[in-house]
Amino acid sequence: MQRALGPSIRHLFHSAPPVFLRPLATHSCSLTHTLTPAPQHKIRPTRRFHPIHPIHTYAHLELRPFAPHAKMDASKISPLSIDEISATLKTIGLDTVPQEPNTYPALNPFDIYRSHITELLAKSSGIDAKIIYPTLAWTMKPENGDLQLAVPALRQKRKDMKEFVQELVDGFPESPLIEKPTINGTWISFFFKGAPLISLTIPTILKSGASFGFNPNFGLRDPANPSAGRKKMIVEFSSPNIAKPFHAGHLRSTIIGGFLANLYEGSGWEVLRMNYLGDWGKQYGVLALGFEKYGSEDELVKNPIGHLYDVYVKISADAREEAESIKEKKEEITKLKGTGEDTSALEAEVKKLLDTGVDEQARAYFKQMVDGEPKALGIWKRFRDLSIEKYKQTYARLNIRYDEYSGESQVKDESMDNAAKIMAEKSVSEDSEGAVIVDLTKYSKKLGKAIVKKKDGTSLYLTRDIGAASERMEKYHFDKMIYVVASQQDLHLAQLFKIMEIMGREDISDKCQHINFGMVKGMSTRKGTAKFLDDILEEVGEKMHEVMRANDEKYKQVENPEKVADVLGISAVMVQDMKGKRINHYDFDMDRMTSFEGDTGPYLQYAHARLCSIHRKASAAVTDIPSDLTTADLTLLKEPHAVDLARQLASWPDVFLNTVKTQEPATVLTYLFKMAHAVSSSYDHLQVVGSERETMLARLALYSAALQVLNNGMRLLGLSPVERM
Repeated sequence: MQRALGPSIRHLFHSAPPVFLRPLATHSCSLTHTLTPAPQHKIRPTRRFHPIHPIHTYAHLELRPFAPHAKMDASKISPLSIDEISATLKTIGLDTVPQEPNTYPALNPFDIYRSHITELLAKSSGIDAKIIYPTLAWTMKPENGDLQLAVPALRQKRKDMKEFVQELVDGFPESPLIEKPTINGTWISFFFKGAPLISLTIPTILKSGASFGFNPNFGLRDPANPSAGRKKMIVEFSSPNIAKPFHAGHLRSTIIGGFLANLYEGSGWEVLRMNYLGDWGKQYGVLALGFEKYGSEDELVKNPIGHLYDVYVKISADAREEAESIKEKKEEITKLKGTGEDTSALEAEVKKLLDTGVDEQARAYFKQMVDGEPKALGIWKRFRDLSIEKYKQTYARLNIRYDEYSGESQVKDESMDNAAKIMAEKSVSEDSEGAVIVDLTKYSKKLGKAIVKKKDGTSLYLTRDIGAASERMEKYHFDKMIYVVASQQDLHLAQLFKIMEIMGREDISDKCQHINFGMVKGMSTRKGTAKFLDDILEEVGEKMHEVMRANDEKYKQVENPEKVADVLGISAVMVQDMKGKRINHYDFDMDRMTSFEGDTGPYLQYAHARLCSIHRKASAAVTDIPSDLTTADLTLLKEPHAVDLARQLASWPDVFLNTVKTQEPATVLTYLFKMAHAVSSSYDHLQVVGSERETMLARLALYSAALQVLNNGMRLLGLSPVERM
């Protein structure tokens, strides 16, 4: 079954020195002084574009690949210890680390502030801390503070709410972390003091590194007892049909599924990535016949999916011609019989077509596969294996990996038979004119009546999916299973979950979730209406290539322009796909996607590369930059832009937690663009090279923290951050 750029940087390709690509060994650029400075090229000054400046020294675009088999290392976090945090807090007047239940001050700076505000307010007001803590919420606008509290949510019976708000603010004690709170209607706004925020946030980020923002505690079976182990998650996504186009719907499923797998892995879950291929059915008998007639061994090895699709199209055309011929002959037979003429010859022709045509041969071939005939199964297995190898190459370009390539063919007959038996015994299913159905209208009219077995005794997808879910539970004992499937399959998945529930398998249905998504509109193809993923990526890469070719002189000096275009093109496609809410449809607009204007994939890549260049320039200018920037004097970061950036960085763990709740990649993207804009607006005010040494190190620590957060967010989305551009 088919589961189915920021402000302009265009001038980089038009007026900048040549771009070179050099793969590096790890997936985040080094922040130590051991980096070798890149050769410096002078370029003529260009106009400043908001919010990212053009780089004025420019050499290589280095790709720091996010390895397809890399994981979000939430389980390997090495944050600051509570003792280290306590030592920092003591320097500003706090003797203990504020920590309400189920908070993680070593992983999330905002937890410290929420706990601190809760403690002070509980003490001054007498209100239970358990009531206060959940009311402290993010603010959407900086002028409303870093945290807000909706006083009515405290559930205190007071006649005059405004008077009560004033009472709470007047009674709030002096704090080394928080400014005096302010009133906004029935809300209380809390603003963090800059110096303590910076001293807590920057070392936490630099210490945690590639794991900052992620939290392994969310995936524990029992947070109070880590030895109980981690929860298990299956994410089923992409799931194309072998020998059919890997179309835009699969692209969306692939991107969203990869993101969700990263998200839960970053939350400490044990995640199994599963690709449930459409790899079984009579169509594979059709395919085998087609390959015998139209196939080429060379083309099969070179491009298995594309070639098998071409073969399938040709043999399907033959089948349609046969069907049309049979129809015409039957109509002629009817006419001839009406006039009393002999129709035996025509009837013989029809019988021959029915007995030896593509449809019947395919049916017979598939029966051989079902019966386990070695030759038939061998050919099918070869098609499947070659297709999977090709898929792996394509998935690798998107930083997607799988732990298991499953498929319809892998579901055991006994699992489906057992499902059918249970449905019959529990009167879940019933006979209906020779077919077997499940009437779900008694639970919801929207669910309708689901057919689980056709009149000819053939089991349908529902029975197979029930069997597959049962097998997965038996094999993996999962705590959650997510199906990343287009919204067109909403009814199918809703029926599947409900049937399992009324079968008595709540142990499975209660743990299943359908993550749906809208359609990609405006797709075209070189092969009729189908569109392969490789074609999509090639088309976007070519569009990027056109931009680079605009300056022929510079283009000739580019070492590997195709690879550069591919990286930027993939980023453009993925960011375009993830910018809106999953359920929304969107138009596949090549010009908008590949534009270097606005918040796009190439813009994020440039923001990352720009931050990497800061450390390289500092390393070139100063030879003794310490490898541990947590030793920098962070009290020198007093500028408003430094404090504002630190606020953005400190909120990343909260953004991650919120993303676990929304399951929307747009939650991450919105944050990353906002944070990148904050970084950009600080460049004129927080110069690194040329500043006094201690100030330079402090600012370098701030930008290194920003780089780490941007890198972590991009990797979470499945992007490959570039180091030089």
